[in-house]
Amino acid sequence: MPLKWLPTKRLSLPLAFGLLATVLAACASRPTGVLEPVAASPSTSQVEMLVATTRGRAEKRGEMFSGERARSPTFANITVSIPPESVRKEGEVAWPRRLPPNPATDFATLKAEEIDRPAAEKWLSSSVRRSPDRSVLVFIHGFNNHFEDAVFRFAQIVHDSGAHSAPVLATWPSRGSLLAYGYDRESTNYTRNAVERLFQYLARDSEVKEVSILAHSMGNWLALESLRQMAIRNGGLPAKFKNVMLAAPDVDVDVFRSQIADMGRQLPRFTLFVSRDDRALAASRRVWGNVSRLGAIDPEQSPYKEELSANNIAVIDMTKVKSGDRLHHIKFAESPEIVQLIGTRLSAGQALTDSRLGLGDHIVAATAGAAHTVGTATALAVAAPIAVVDQNTRENYARYIEALTGPSGQSTQDTTVPDCSNRSQARTGSCSR
Repeated sequence: MPLKWLPTKRLSLPLAFGLLATVLAACASRPTGVLEPVAASPSTSQVEMLVATTRGRAEKRGEMFSGERARSPTFANITVSIPPESVRKEGEVAWPRRLPPNPATDFATLKAEEIDRPAAEKWLSSSVRRSPDRSVLVFIHGFNNHFEDAVFRFAQIVHDSGAHSAPVLATWPSRGSLLAYGYDRESTNYTRNAVERLFQYLARDSEVKEVSILAHSMGNWLALESLRQMAIRNGGLPAKFKNVMLAAPDVDVDVFRSQIADMGRQLPRFTLFVSRDDRALAASRRVWGNVSRLGAIDPEQSPYKEELSANNIAVIDMTKVKSGDRLHHIKFAESPEIVQLIGTRLSAGQALTDSRLGLGDHIVAATAGAAHTVGTATALAVAAPIAVVDQNTRENYARYIEALTGPSGQSTQDTTVPDCSNRSQARTGSCSR
């Protein structure tokens, strides 16, 4: 993901710190392990959700699930406390700056329990009965998301939209690293069967009258593939699958054309959010053979205009919408279509990718590209002094070393990089050359 303000030559130490000084305020760190439950506050709102995941269990207390792959799906029941609007902008996740969080000002976890399948089915049944229209909203996050990112973001969407559907988070094993694009993509493939089984259950459950799906970025691939599998297996999609919202889909346009054809004639109401200046999708296009990504097409140009019309796919073109996200990868704003689909609005706010990124992470990504580690050694050398003072960069540094050297720690490149192969050294900033 190229950053135009970064020079192509190696940065000097003073310049690196100069760049750091200009953006460090925007890279404020936040604690990990935020899913450790705390006591509720009477002034807050609460969002309870069902989680279905193929992530492995995390070792650290308060993280619950990691970015590694589990052999079978796991379920959880999580309740998130959301502070009042007087202390939080609509559309934003108020991440705690320290632990334990203060529910009066921060997003906080009130309950985080792993449950078995029968308990998950019981929770869903009870939640659907409380929904005015007996509906379910399934959210599938995108690339570069830790488990807690997906949980807090979905809680924000449910709360700020005012949706009355039973909220179900389908979360897949993302490592939450800019260099793990390939791993994340394969994790969506790994999770297809599990999401299809979730969809099949919702289709069979007579209490569920309507299903809506909201997917972002790489999560669109998982959503579309799971729907495609279901349609092929069942001879079509059930009528109760009403709405599918594709936000900045990182999907090959040719593959999307095939996926839609495989779903048959009875399609949900698709709404496609596109932005032709989406820099993340521009990088993805280069990785995938220079084929256009669905989320970056011009919907007024042929053949897209005719095909979208033929399939009754509504398009919201966000190209001219200004965004604080430098990658222009998420541009949600108030929209009548969104109001129609889930009852109210989804706000722009922060990007749906909430992983902890520092200036050094952007330097590494700019040099390495989305899916390859070529040139990463130089980038790590540049980012090393930043990792000393920027906690976000420091926490990810060990993962970048592993991506470059492999588990053995033996670099495949001749360029010398700082010795941060020890995770504890990387986190504390005690890296040596």
